Amino acid sequence: MATTLATTPEPLELVAIALGSNLGASRTTLDEALEALDRNEGVRVIRRSSWYRSAPIGPVQPDYVNGCALLEVSLAPEALLDVLQATENRFGRVRAERWGPRTLDLDLILYGAQRIATERLEVPHPRMAERAFVLLPLAEIAADWIDPVSGRPVGELAAALSDRGGVERLEEGA
Repeated sequence: MATTLATTPEPLELVAIALGSNLGASRTTLDEALEALDRNEGVRVIRRSSWYRSAPIGPVQPDYVNGCALLEVSLAPEALLDVLQATENRFGRVRAERWGPRTLDLDLILYGAQRIATERLEVPHPRMAERAFVLLPLAEIAADWIDPVSGRPVGELAAALSDRGGVERLEEGA
């Protein structure tokens, strides 16, 4: 009689990512990037925010289209980072200058309730709480998520922003 070993599925973790683009057809790129992420083994896109327009940080360049998405993953944080960076590369991401223009930017913002600090990765994203272009879309889809650093809900962090930096929600299809 053969013995069958039951396989336990990898535990799923809820993660939040921020997306941005300011080169090319940004909205199309962001939508297609989410579809590409969803096709990766161990990644499932659960929900995305509306798209928002924001002024760039850094050198003179076009405005960004930004948003956030919630993913269920069975990947370790750095393995997920590899998937995010590979996706950026597939969409023509060039890392020429810090905060320069880009076809696609994918940042791992939250990984469950974990705090992670490695050479390659810091989670929660170190500037999340000061960036309206991250907090506003994230609050739209995960207002009750507790920031592991401050202990405050994302919606509260977004409401407490003193400066929204001109971040505005875009109409769907506009």
